[in-house]
Amino acid sequence: MDLNAVASQFSCPGRIVAVEPIGSGNVNDTYLAVFRTPYSERRAILQKINRKIFKNPAWIIENMRVVTEHAYSVLERESKGEDRIWQLPRLIPARSGRNRYIDPAGNWWRAMTVIASATSYDRAQGPRHALEAGTVLGQFHRLVSSLDPARLRDTLPGFHVTPRYLRKYEATLKKPAAKTRLKKSPQAGRLSVFIKRRRSLAHALESALKRGELKLRLIHGDPKVNNIMIDDLTGKGTGIVDLDTVKPGLIHYDFGDALRSICNPAGEEVLQLKDVRFDLKLCEAFIEGYMSRARKFLTLQDRERLYDSIRLIAFELGLRFFQDFLAGDVYFKVRYPGHNLNRARVQFRLCQSIENQEREIRRLLARF
Repeated sequence: MDLNAVASQFSCPGRIVAVEPIGSGNVNDTYLAVFRTPYSERRAILQKINRKIFKNPAWIIENMRVVTEHAYSVLERESKGEDRIWQLPRLIPARSGRNRYIDPAGNWWRAMTVIASATSYDRAQGPRHALEAGTVLGQFHRLVSSLDPARLRDTLPGFHVTPRYLRKYEATLKKPAAKTRLKKSPQAGRLSVFIKRRRSLAHALESALKRGELKLRLIHGDPKVNNIMIDDLTGKGTGIVDLDTVKPGLIHYDFGDALRSICNPAGEEVLQLKDVRFDLKLCEAFIEGYMSRARKFLTLQDRERLYDSIRLIAFELGLRFFQDFLAGDVYFKVRYPGHNLNRARVQFRLCQSIENQEREIRRLLARF
């Protein structure tokens, strides 16, 4: 694949000097493209959209346009009273005038601006970092809380609807290949028992939604720690990236997913389960930051379900990793045999740590 030829299809001034892989995402192929003129340099994120996952790539591009234009309009009105410059990536048009390029093989590509002088981290760097991450997510939720969810397409129907993942897992269990993998691995057998004992967890949020206790808002969909940008110069959170999964949903999934990512200092890819734990200090800092921005639009019923979301999302992701392992690693990218199995083990261990500290976590949630 000629990445330079793809990058040249987008309206960036200068000559292409490099297109290199960047990031550690599990779905799309992402590159950093560098353009230079005699007097300037511009960088862009170049991304090939995974059409096996995103069946309608035009929808994620349009969703991004709608969300960023709305957020920028709010930020422009509020800029005078802010303690920082809030940023979001913006689409770079193709030379055709469209917001995408389709290569001869039918692959969809988009280009986006880079949030300059800012860094994302694969793991929380400490309580200060966790506080800023919480502030960024709370700010994002606040910015889009005034945007009608009906304006966005559902790019991944069923994404972050835990009962759906449970049904998919149970369907996979019936397949011969899955039964073989389950039989061959004692670890897999233990994980299947873990799921069976917590099966009722899957319905915690969706049942509340059906009863009218929660309502659909716009969510980011993947607010893990390495999607949150920290300003290199000020140390403050400056924005959130990877807007592929912005869609109507329950913000509780975002809240729980961010804490799942931030409060496990060992990270998602750790091999030693003894290192996996839910860190209460990081949790406290994140909640403080989040509530500083989101407190006003959260209802009492929203707040009552926040603990459920923290526990549920670790369970949900472990369920998804385990189902993919049993299905033959068809969704998440893997780097070694049993990668998804180990990922599931990590998430279930984290879920146990959350359960063991339920009382303390609920006390922290009540403080803010």
